[in-house]
Amino acid sequence: MTVTMTPGMQPDENAPLAAIQRLRLQLEAQIIGQPVLVERLLIALLTGGHVLVEGAPGLAKTRAIKALAAGLQADFHRIQFTPDLLPADLTGSDVFRPEDGSFRFVHGPIFHNLLLADEINRAPAKVQSALLEAMGEGQVTVGAKSYPLPRLFLVMATQNPIEQEGTYPLPEAQLDRFLFHVRVDYPARAASRDILRLVRAEALGMAAADADAETLTQPRVFAARQEILRLHLAEAVEDYIVELVEASRTPAAYGADLAGWVRWGASPRGAIGLERAARAHAWLAGRDFVTPEDVQAIAPDTLRHRILLDYEAEAEGITAQRFVEELLARVPAP
Repeated sequence: MTVTMTPGMQPDENAPLAAIQRLRLQLEAQIIGQPVLVERLLIALLTGGHVLVEGAPGLAKTRAIKALAAGLQADFHRIQFTPDLLPADLTGSDVFRPEDGSFRFVHGPIFHNLLLADEINRAPAKVQSALLEAMGEGQVTVGAKSYPLPRLFLVMATQNPIEQEGTYPLPEAQLDRFLFHVRVDYPARAASRDILRLVRAEALGMAAADADAETLTQPRVFAARQEILRLHLAEAVEDYIVELVEASRTPAAYGADLAGWVRWGASPRGAIGLERAARAHAWLAGRDFVTPEDVQAIAPDTLRHRILLDYEAEAEGITAQRFVEELLARVPAP
């Protein structure tokens, strides 16, 4: 990607933007054919959000989060969600110490910077809800005590849309905690050929990690977050974000044919996520201001999972993706 720097941003190779762009190039070299997934992971990292990724097996979902962890000075843990998983297997629990009759809290795998919740819809609702407080509040409560999570904390959850037997759909309250719901598809023919070559090179030991590859530090991530929050957001663009979210709740105002499509629209958390993600999208493009195109680029992945369609609309084959696309086409941009 070619970045055109605007007067408000300095082309300093030691600046957070330059460091993030180098990380992006590293990820795209390892996650072939999935540029949108790479960008969404970076935006989540830069906004403190979480990502739900849906796609068929073998589309580099797990590889993507592992590659991101390898490019950061951060620890990583993977949890395979299964029907017999318990909340304590995720959060940790108080363990009795017979030698002194006390209890000691043993931290669970959630206390890592990057967490991969693999096939999250395989676990029952009680386990899924254990992520709610962690994703929303940055802490875990066990018994009467709360334990803070690392300042840099990102959950990437995956789910397989093919097999539905033995799965538990995520509740709406948890879906709203995810910044993005990303759907990944099969790579193009040329990308598939590059994947074969990369995997063959790795198997032969010819694709060793670049010794000069930079590992991004957490302070640079936090510095990037501050830069993103200071980007200029015109009042007209801010109103556009609010109008899109309002339109998801009262779509009939933008067409009688949309009446009855939706039971619940996007929450205030959706508006916050849309604004933060649009800022990060503009920042990654090397601009110090947000445009309506930034909002439109990330709106489907930010709003799709926050919209609850009416039963009749679902029966007619209408999807949340189509609904968001209709809103983008009908709500006038500034």
